[in-house]
Amino acid sequence: MGNILVTGGAKGIGRGIVRHMTASGRKVFIADIDEAAGKQTAEETGAVFIRTECADEASVRACVEQCGELYALINNAGIASPKRLPLNGTTLADWQRVIDVNLTGAFLFAKYASARMIKGHIINIASTRAFQSEPDTFAYSASKGGIIALTHSLAVSLGPDILVNCISPGWINCDETYSPAETDHSQHPAGRVGTPEDIAKAVQFLISSEFITGQNITIDGGMTVKMIYSE
Repeated sequence: MGNILVTGGAKGIGRGIVRHMTASGRKVFIADIDEAAGKQTAEETGAVFIRTECADEASVRACVEQCGELYALINNAGIASPKRLPLNGTTLADWQRVIDVNLTGAFLFAKYASARMIKGHIINIASTRAFQSEPDTFAYSASKGGIIALTHSLAVSLGPDILVNCISPGWINCDETYSPAETDHSQHPAGRVGTPEDIAKAVQFLISSEFITGQNITIDGGMTVKMIYSE
């Protein structure tokens, strides 16, 4: 069975996916711009780190060429604006940087990775921000909505040999030094905040399927189905 490529695998959810996949004996490649974190995660897990600028086509192509035959691409790389900006304070450059990394990067990796799959899977990581927003998060929300649309477009274009699905995480605690308060856990219908392992298990499930494609799975402890009113 072919290799697995995880973009944005140096930290956070991506790191959790890398840990889970290497623990199950898979050969995993990490594509990330953060060299220090990428090398650390690779050393800890036995994965192979490739420094990659996910919004740059030449960098993406060079990365994929080093991965051999691929069984799965996990499009996880993403950024948010460093601070929330009001609409009239958001520059085109602010907008474009987030769209380039989050959405164009996923497109580029799908383009080149799919050419190295005989049969395989693409899993795109979106967000519950594709369905709901906090104020002044325009580019991030738009990019994640675009990821979901890109998913079903890829699914109908690349099937039946390549199955393409999407995961939309909610609140996932990626800081191993931080413990959410009990009120943070209790507001989730599932009773707790999510962990990267929750997302990694869903990735494992999807790449084990031979039938599921074009779907978005929301993993948020039930938060997007909970009605919330001010008292």
